[in-house]
Amino acid sequence: MNSLFAGFADLMWGPWLLVLLLGTGLWLSISLSGIQVRKLFYAFRLTFSKERGGDGDISHFGSLMTALAATVGTGNIAGVSTAVALGGPGAIFWMWITGLLGMATKYSEGFLAVKFRRINKHGEISGGPMYYLEYGLGHKWLGTCFAIFGASAAFGIGNMIQANTIAISLSQTLGTNNFLIGIVLALLTGMVVIGGIKRIADVASYFVPLMILVYFIGATIVILSNLSHLSSGIVLIFEHAFSGTAATGGFAGATLAQTIRFGVARGLFSNESGMGSAPIVAAAAKTNHPGKQALVSMTGTFLDTLIICSLTALALSSSGAWVSGETGVALTIQSFSTGLPGNWGNIIITLSAIIFGFSTILAWEYYGEKCFEYLFQEKWVHLYRYAWVFFVFLGALFELEVVWNFSDAMNVLMAIPNLIGLLLLGKLLSQETKSFEEGIKNGTINKFN
Repeated sequence: MNSLFAGFADLMWGPWLLVLLLGTGLWLSISLSGIQVRKLFYAFRLTFSKERGGDGDISHFGSLMTALAATVGTGNIAGVSTAVALGGPGAIFWMWITGLLGMATKYSEGFLAVKFRRINKHGEISGGPMYYLEYGLGHKWLGTCFAIFGASAAFGIGNMIQANTIAISLSQTLGTNNFLIGIVLALLTGMVVIGGIKRIADVASYFVPLMILVYFIGATIVILSNLSHLSSGIVLIFEHAFSGTAATGGFAGATLAQTIRFGVARGLFSNESGMGSAPIVAAAAKTNHPGKQALVSMTGTFLDTLIICSLTALALSSSGAWVSGETGVALTIQSFSTGLPGNWGNIIITLSAIIFGFSTILAWEYYGEKCFEYLFQEKWVHLYRYAWVFFVFLGALFELEVVWNFSDAMNVLMAIPNLIGLLLLGKLLSQETKSFEEGIKNGTINKFN
């Protein structure tokens, strides 16, 4: 079974999918006239505004923090390091390109999610790719496919993998028993997710800014401590973006194709643009126009890839740790250790991994729950929540390679119907975005309320 999933994941995560994801972002950027650049500052102001009208369960800020809870994590710590370790510093440039184009994709997902969302029998908002595939595109079967893959993938990438990462981090740092970690982690998860999206958003609104601040401070200190090498580190990124990187130190070398591949792949892994997960929580935001929440949604990709991933990248390139031959979390720890005294580098990365992992567990529960609700109606949602808590416990106990490969396969299968929806609804997106911007300009749509 593991070999089957591994082979399928390798096939599906080939160059064709990266081209499709990146190409979709490029096409949407052009059709929306570069909205991610033109409206970025307005989007950040919207994040902290409060809507007076419109349906929704949580605020713009709560929606953004919940989405960031799912995306800011392993990709920012281990993903960036892996991209640099395998593709050289030039891979960071292609991560930036992926993030910039991914902002248009994230805007489009958020817009459609709000436009085609529904209110369930409990008075709660339900939305996401499954709803715009059914009600916008008219293909319920595509919505059903997405929901099946989404509800399944959540147990891997958002649950067991995160729980196992937390358990390993704590056991290696404190020597804690994994069984005890599993019990505590399951109890904490249950206390939050059984309260629904409002409680999840409340917790995310507290933890996400905190974890980003801690990581930001740590990375900034590392960069400042290697300030004399910062300019050369930035030059390395641009020089190697179009030439590949020769072998040096413990770095084995990388061709231009590898540089582009790993930069794009890890960028998409980090910000999840085009995967269809983030629009599920975007739909829950209280807003009186889809365009407003769409703009808020795209700031998540900016913060994740263009800010947080860049901090990791600059720490790696300026410290020179990228030539050590290490990869993943070990490489990030090594770069942080060069600029932080004592064992603080290891402590910050470990703490970040734990908080990032727990917040991801909470956010992905909501994603999976809404996919499950689409398939089986809201009256059975409590069963999904209880199962989620139990699998968090199991994830802390067992490291299963098959779970990683299963998750990779399901994530690809999520992306395909979502990308079909984005491409086929592109004309509608362009028209409605134009109408939205005209409404803001002439005052028929209030900019912030």
